[in-house]
Amino acid sequence: MKKNVFTLLILLIIVSCSTTDDAQSNLTNQSDWLLPLNQIKDGGPGKDGIPSIDNPQFIDANAVSFLNDNDLVVGIVQGNVAKAYPHIVLDWHEVVNDEINGAFFTLNYCPLTGTAFAWESKTNTTRTTFGVSGLLYNANLIMYDRNTDSNWSQLRLECVNGSLINDKPKLYSVVETDWATWRTLYPNTQVLSTQTGFSRTYGVSPYGDYATNNNRFLFRPEITNNALPNKERVYTIIDDDKSKVYQFSKFNEGNAIRDTFNGSDYLIVGNNNLMYGFKLENNHSGLVFEYDFANSESFFIDNEGNKWSIFGEAIEGSRLGEKLTPVKSVMSYWFAIAAFYPNPEIYATP
Repeated sequence: MKKNVFTLLILLIIVSCSTTDDAQSNLTNQSDWLLPLNQIKDGGPGKDGIPSIDNPQFIDANAVSFLNDNDLVVGIVQGNVAKAYPHIVLDWHEVVNDEINGAFFTLNYCPLTGTAFAWESKTNTTRTTFGVSGLLYNANLIMYDRNTDSNWSQLRLECVNGSLINDKPKLYSVVETDWATWRTLYPNTQVLSTQTGFSRTYGVSPYGDYATNNNRFLFRPEITNNALPNKERVYTIIDDDKSKVYQFSKFNEGNAIRDTFNGSDYLIVGNNNLMYGFKLENNHSGLVFEYDFANSESFFIDNEGNKWSIFGEAIEGSRLGEKLTPVKSVMSYWFAIAAFYPNPEIYATP
């Protein structure tokens, strides 16, 4: 613990000296922001003080020696390409500007709220990259795009300052799970390398016991909710300003839950290590789904015998190639959802 805290302090000292003023420079006019200025915090390192990875390098799964089975990764699949972004790297960089088969996206992760998204690297129809602004709102990452220098709230999923204010990013589907599960689902996955061009102690958290200590905040959110432990990892569906939370305890032995939220029908599929959800629409609404993970890409099945991936694509059966409708959702610490989407519903077993 002492080593981790010392590492964080040294990092903050090294990178904060000349960049903090840049991060704070436009916090002068409330009318320029969608967020209350008095709730936007200076994270310390300043703009780009936490460096994004703009030229990511990847290695094959069978060459990975720096991950343990229970290390968390953020996974994405585009076409026949699967990629994994380990937390132990994201903790130190937060933003990876990447591309798969011509699809350019920004994989962003906030270690203080435990939230990861991937969104299209484009603003005003122009390709761009994103970086870390050095600012936080409710302990959550605020990024900026390098095309317009506008600021984007990660968990609010919106541009909150600058010429693109009110714009919302186009999201790509990602899941968060442990390395063992992802490697089983996608054995040919590529993995973000620790060869980033930066000198960091990957594998040692810069935040010490932050992820497991429910009482420890580096930046306390404006709203807290004691319905669940602050740092419990939950899966959350977001619909406008409303949210519904699903706990891993409801998926202990694997489960496929059909649920209704805010007037729509959903399917949530998961086990001890992985959860993901879909909106049930059109000709998929009449199907009956069942969890069926047997150490392959297939994660659940339906009453017609079709097999589906965790991303909701039929990979075997008469519906081969069909896709369920993905939802706006995120894996997160409980406190972050309660701060951004107050009074969230919590799924209770019928």
